[in-house]
Amino acid sequence: MRYTYKKNEKLKNKRLIDALFSEGKSISVYPLRMIYISLPEEQNKIWKVGVSVSKRSFKRAVDRNRIKRLMRECYRLNKPHFFNNISRSSAFMILYLGNETYDFDALNTKMKQLLKQFVSKN
Repeated sequence: MRYTYKKNEKLKNKRLIDALFSEGKSISVYPLRMIYISLPEEQNKIWKVGVSVSKRSFKRAVDRNRIKRLMRECYRLNKPHFFNNISRSSAFMILYLGNETYDFDALNTKMKQLLKQFVSKN
């Protein structure tokens, strides 16, 4: 598996996002929370991923966008290590819950812990 985050991996379908928040399961490792749901079998080995940062916690768009970029980069770098052996496809949204910013290294270790929990549950 390659270290990429292509367009077909991005979570953009409004119905899928609504289903994710209404009937999805969640796990969290502070300051990250992942809400996930299984996808139908016709979308084999595709993971739809979205990231979100609350406007309430970070008023400036510059701060929200930086955190989202860091989260996407952490996901992209850790994806091959955790999703090589999973055969089911899933959609998940990664939410940032904290009020303070983390540097890349701290956020990367939190993302690894979150993905490890996700793989162990599935």
